[in-house]
This record gives sequence, structure tokens and C-alpha cells, in this order.
Amino acid sequence: MKENLLSVKDISKKLKVTTQYVRQLIRNNSIKALSVGNQWIITEDDLNNYMKEHNIIIEPDDHSYKKKEMPNITALSFFSGAMGLDIGMNNVGIPILLACESNKYCRMTINENNKDIALIGDITKYTSQEILKMANIPKGRKVDIIFGGPPCQAFSTAGSRRAFDDERGNVFLHFLDIIGEIKPTYIVIENVRGLLSASYPYKKILKPFKGGALLIILDKLRSFGYNISFNLYNAANYGAPQTRERVILIGKLNGNKLPYLQPTHSNDIKFKLKPWHTLQDAFSSLKPNTEHHYIEFPEKRLKYYKMLTEGQYWKHLPLNEQKEAMGKAYYLGGGKTGFYRRLSLSKPSPTLVTNPTMPATDLCHPICNRPLSIEEYKAIQGFPTDWKICGPILEQYKQIGNAVPIKLGEAIGKAILDDMNNINQPTIKDFKYSRYLNTNETDWEYVTRNLYEKLLSTSLS
Repeated sequence: MKENLLSVKDISKKLKVTTQYVRQLIRNNSIKALSVGNQWIITEDDLNNYMKEHNIIIEPDDHSYKKKEMPNITALSFFSGAMGLDIGMNNVGIPILLACESNKYCRMTINENNKDIALIGDITKYTSQEILKMANIPKGRKVDIIFGGPPCQAFSTAGSRRAFDDERGNVFLHFLDIIGEIKPTYIVIENVRGLLSASYPYKKILKPFKGGALLIILDKLRSFGYNISFNLYNAANYGAPQTRERVILIGKLNGNKLPYLQPTHSNDIKFKLKPWHTLQDAFSSLKPNTEHHYIEFPEKRLKYYKMLTEGQYWKHLPLNEQKEAMGKAYYLGGGKTGFYRRLSLSKPSPTLVTNPTMPATDLCHPICNRPLSIEEYKAIQGFPTDWKICGPILEQYKQIGNAVPIKLGEAIGKAILDDMNNINQPTIKDFKYSRYLNTNETDWEYVTRNLYEKLLSTSLS
């Protein structure tokens, strides 16, 4: 069999680098090559060996759905990330036809784990018709579900809170426009708690006020014909070993409002549900010989972790060590429970962050003198052990940390399937979905529209 030979130009296209960079790799003997006249020739086997040795995965190009058959349920995913929500949906019987993601490492992750689905990048570069074409949805076939978590930074309490003035906020609005054009039967929007309080001008109130951004979103979706329910859900109540809270908005086109997601677990015995899963439960899914990959704590901080035991944080250090460890932060208000925090095996994990070594949101292993590993992150979020997360280690942490817990995704998918099949789940009386007030659409909207009316009357007087 004749071996497939590649030129420098061929290699540059495959690796998506310059020809100059390829020649540098050849000169450094990183890639084996044969000089033929004034050209370098590389075999495909040598290229594959180089990529395997250096763990190189090429960012995939946008491509269409590759399977011929259509599933019974048609679902499109946007801002897919590492596909936490997608996996949860798929686990209950909602496969996706298309993923939309612009981050190159997330795109690698998507393609590495699911090569058959369609993949597109920047949502603003595609029309609704082009999206349907990429998903190979037959003309006249209804899209059942569109779901996604638009960039949360514009609404995050830790961010700038610029809402739609932020470029990422504009992407959010474009996502809504796509929904309005395709008009799937169901929509799911996942976001951070900050979405509930994000300030923005609304109608006659020209100055930003608390809740204005979400009012705009609700008005827009309702103008398309959607009946909306939302709440702030704790993933631990749905079987995830993590107390992660996210706003989940579910809309149904020209139909009834869906009930709130029904919890399966609780830390309150009166509801007679299963107890919350713990960090130990998450770790038990890992094989004893699992190789752990992680970044290191800086040495100057590591010495304080060595003084702490499971479940302790900076306040458990000797007083003189507290002041030394915390510096100026020692004199600031608040509990600062995220500083120098060792996790507890007997409790769920706190919300996974995009970097477990950040000073105010430490995620130190309960026993080992290191942060949580990539493998432990995956276990806490519920990713399958064979789900490959691509990119440098910090990018892997980021992808997993930003993902929707798989168990929460399953709860969302089940709620939609129950509605499709006219199954009414019994509600649990007096169950507190959130530790905060006014987090469901009824209470939140009553308070926020009253605020709007008060501001309006003040501005007119």
C-alpha cells in the first residue's frame, strides 16, 4: 500500500498553523521529515505520531449532522461548552442534532466525544435557516427543543453586570432571535443567579434598575408565544454531589406553563427524599488506580493547607497564622469561607469554579495537599469517566467548572418528556427550591414589576 505523503503546506492546513511553524517543527526534529529536492515530505504516520506524542487535537471545522436517520425528538444545543446539559438530556432520551460553540477547546471536546452531530461556531454568523440546514432537519419538520446557557459573565454577580451592553449580552439577544425564528415547542435557558438581579433600562425607565434585563428577556419570549416558568435550582436536590445553584428557565410554545423541576434529594428529612450525595459518593465512582491531573497550589499558600484538616478553612488556623495567611483580607467583612478551604468528604462539594486555586474560592482536596483534580471535577459534575476534555489543564478546569451538572440536565430533560407525554408529577408541598426569596417567575415578576411601577411613578412626579 502506498503511504500517504504530505507537504509542509498540507501539514500547516491540518494543524491550523503557519508553514513557518511547521518548518520549525521539522528543524527541531519534533516531526520526522524527508528532504526531497527543495521540499520537505512528511508521512501521515509521522504526523499522527507527533500529534499523539504531544496530545494535539485539532480544532474541528463547522460541519453538518452526519447521520442519515432523524431521532424521534429533534433538539438543538447552543453555547454547548463541555456538553454537561447535553449529556443529561441525552441520558433521558433527548439526543441532540447540533451543537453551537465558539471556544476552540470546547469545540475540540464536543467533536472528540460526538463526531456525528453538527457543529457550528459563532451564533451571530448563522441565520436560523442555515442552522436548520446544518442540523439536516427536513423541510417542514418541527424542532422540538432548543436549549443552552448563553454567556453568563454579563449577568454574573462576580462580573461587570453590564447585561446587554456587554458583547456577550448581545449574543444572548441573538440567541433569543433564533428561538423566535425557529420556534421550537420547548426552550431551556440556563444561567447564573445574577440573571435575576441584572440591571438594565426597561421601557420608560431609562436608567438601569434591578431585574430590568430579565424583564426584557421575558417580554421577548412571550412575544414569540412562550409560556415561561423558572426557578433557582440547587443541583444537590437532583442527585448531584454539589450545591450548585443555577437559574433554569423553561418555555413552552402556545401551551401550559411547565411545573418546577421535581427534586429527588434533600438535606431535610421531612420531605422523605434521598439524602444529598456527598463528595465521598462522587469520589467512589473513580477507580482506585485513577491517575489524577491537577495544578499545584503556590508553596507560600500550601504551608497553610498543611495546618488544616478535612472541612476546615482559614478561621481554623492559629490567630497569628490567620492574619499572615489572609493579609489585608483579614480585616474585611464577611465570612470569607472560600479562603484556604479544605472540602469535607461527608458533604456535597460547593460550586465548582473555573480554577480551584483562586484565593477566594479554594477547592482543596479533603485529605491530599492539592486542589481537586480534573478527574475529581468530572466525577462531581457527573461526566462519564471516558468523556475526554480537551485542551491545556486550565482550560479543562474551565470547561468542567462552567458545565451544567449532568443530574440537573437529566431533571430538565425529564420534565420536558413528562410534559410531552402528558405525565403529571406530584408536587412536594412547601419544598424550598432555593435559599433565596423571590426566585420563581411568579414571585420574582411580582416584586420586579412593582419596582418598575414605583420607579415610573417617581420619575413622573
